[in-house]
Amino acid sequence: MLDSAFFDQIFWGNTVKAYCLFGGILFFGLIFKRIVSKLLSKLLFKLFERFSQPSHDQAFVALLIKPIESFILLSTLYLSINQLKHPLEVAIFHYSKLVGKVKEQIPVSIGDFIDRIFLFLIILSVFWIILRIIDFISHVLLYKASLTENKSDDQLVPFLKELFKTLVIFIGFFTLLGFVFEVNVLTLITGLGIGGIAIALAAKESLENLIGSFTIFLDKPFTVGDLVKVDGVEGTIEKVGFRSTRIRTAEKTMATIPNRGMIDGVLENLSLRNSRKVGFIIGLTYETKPASLKKIISEIQELINQHAATNQDGNVSFKSFGDSGLNVEVNYFVTELNFLNFLNIRQEINLEIMDIVLRNNSDFAYPTQRLISDRPLAANEEKAVGNDAID
Repeated sequence: MLDSAFFDQIFWGNTVKAYCLFGGILFFGLIFKRIVSKLLSKLLFKLFERFSQPSHDQAFVALLIKPIESFILLSTLYLSINQLKHPLEVAIFHYSKLVGKVKEQIPVSIGDFIDRIFLFLIILSVFWIILRIIDFISHVLLYKASLTENKSDDQLVPFLKELFKTLVIFIGFFTLLGFVFEVNVLTLITGLGIGGIAIALAAKESLENLIGSFTIFLDKPFTVGDLVKVDGVEGTIEKVGFRSTRIRTAEKTMATIPNRGMIDGVLENLSLRNSRKVGFIIGLTYETKPASLKKIISEIQELINQHAATNQDGNVSFKSFGDSGLNVEVNYFVTELNFLNFLNIRQEINLEIMDIVLRNNSDFAYPTQRLISDRPLAANEEKAVGNDAID
C-alpha cells in the first residue's frame, strides 16, 4: 500500500493526489461517455414515450447522442481540470463591468478564464441538446401528420419547428451574455432605444416576410403539396418557412419566393381546380364543303360531350377564314387532374378528331402560295409551279 506521504508530494504547485484525481476523472469520463450518453438518451426518451412510437427511440438516441457526449466530455474536462491549482494565478487581462454608473476594471486570472471558456461551451452543449429535442418532437409530429389526410399540419409542423428553434437560439444568446460575460441582459434590452428602432427598420423586409408566413397559415391559400402559380413561377409547394416559400418547378428546380410576394402577388392554386382546359384551332382546307364542315363540327362536339373524361362545358365552332384554311376553334375541359393521365386523354381525343376530319372528306390546311398568270404555262412550268405551291 502506498504511503499517504507519496500522494502529498507537490510537483509544479499540485500534489500527486490532485494529479491522480485529474487523470482518473478524465480517464473514466472518456471511457464511459459513450455508454452514459446512450443511457441518458434512453432515459430522456421516457419523457416523450407517451406520444411517440416505440420505433422512434433509435431516432431519438441518434439525435441526442452527440450533444450529450459533448456535454459529458466538457463536464469531465471541467471537473478534472478543477482538481489542479493553476501555478500562474495572475491577471492575464482586465475587462470592464458596469457597476451602477461606474465602469469597474476586474482582473481575470487563468483559472477564471478557463472557467468562463468551459461555462461557455457547456451552455452551448445544453442548448444543442434542447435543439435536438425540438428536432425529435417535430419528427414525431411529422410522422403523425403524414397519417392524416389534411395537409395543413404537414405545413404547420416545419414552421413551428423553425419558430421554437429560433426562440431557443435567442434565449441561448442572452444566457451566454448573462452567465459568461456577466452582462445585465435586462439593461441591455431596455437600453437599445433608438438602436432597436434602427434594427427594426433594417429588418423591415424580414418582418414583412414573417408576417406573410403567419398570414399564409391563417388564410391557408395553399398547403404543402399544392400545385401553384405565382409571379410566373409554377410548381409544387415543398416548404413554408419564416422568410420564404420553396416551390419545386416542373423542371425540377427549386424556386424560393419571399412570403410577402406569395400573399401580395396574384396566386393561382392549380390543385383546387376541378378540370384542365384544352384549347386549340383546327385549320381545314378551303375545299371543304359547308355540309362537311357542319358535320365535322357536330361530330367533334359530340365526341367531347360524350367522352368519359370530359364535362359538358366544351364548345366547337367555326371561328374564321384564315390565310391558309378554315379555322375551327375547339375548347373542352378534362376532369382528370393527374398530369400523365391528362396527356393520354388529350392524345386520344386529338386522334379521334383527326379521324373525324379525314372521314368527312376534308383535310388539314397548311401554308400555301398560288401563282396566277395570264399566259398558258408549259407542262414543265406547271410542274415547277405546282412544286412551289406545295412548299
